[in-house]
Amino acid sequence: MNIPSTSTLPRLAVSLAFSLTVIAALALLLRGWPFLTRLIVICSVLMFAACFASATRLLGRRAAASLAALAVVTGWSAEQMGSSYGWFFGSYTYTDVLGPQLGDVPVIIPMMWFALAYAGYVISNLIVWQTPGDGRTSVRRSAVMAFLAALVVTSYDLAADPYMVYGLEAWIMEKKDGWWFGETLQGFVGWMLVAFTIVFAFRLLLRRLPVAPVAAAPLGVVLVPLALYAGLMVFLATMGTPVETRTIAVFAMGVPLFCASCGLVRWRTEGRASVAAPVLKEAA
Repeated sequence: MNIPSTSTLPRLAVSLAFSLTVIAALALLLRGWPFLTRLIVICSVLMFAACFASATRLLGRRAAASLAALAVVTGWSAEQMGSSYGWFFGSYTYTDVLGPQLGDVPVIIPMMWFALAYAGYVISNLIVWQTPGDGRTSVRRSAVMAFLAALVVTSYDLAADPYMVYGLEAWIMEKKDGWWFGETLQGFVGWMLVAFTIVFAFRLLLRRLPVAPVAAAPLGVVLVPLALYAGLMVFLATMGTPVETRTIAVFAMGVPLFCASCGLVRWRTEGRASVAAPVLKEAA
């Protein structure tokens, strides 16, 4: 059994104390809101915090902050335009289920755009390059990888969108005569466009930022976005509404998750081999 080192224990204690403080503060701020709303908000904030902490260790502080800023601003702007004018996703109106709103958009929505965009970035890299981060890349490669990341993100929405509308009633669609459980296909086009914009802009910005060496990243850091994606998949596979979307969640999200897991194993194996090689050579 691996026992945390003495240098790691203080950081774990600080992280735990910070998490408990955030939960307590949110519980106080959300007094009077329904229990489900409080639970959703707290879970969303913790997912954002976990992904940001992971991105900071994996990509570096400036890169993580840049991705978070891009995702939050772009996500909120797109959702605000969608709620107000019907752009990108179709015409819809948010209810109070998701908690406090900024403008017409619940605060947790742009936070989730960051978590999903980060997961899409890491998963797409593991699928293609067997590494959680590919650093500075050409514009063409950045566009291709951003498109794959957008596909990974939108795969989540295939089951999440019907659940949010029919299960949680988190928002009300003006048109429910579409070809996907009553939802219009425009929404998925919007998801692809917004996710692609976030990841592509981040990749272009990454060309000008210092890049952390991903080979030195701890396994737990890389597991965070994969665990988030897997957790969402399991939730939708067991709680999805309509019931047909549960099977869709397993295959739509399970395939990229499985491929990324295989890439993760290869990254870890080759990383250990590259570290052990100089030692073996010196011993010989």
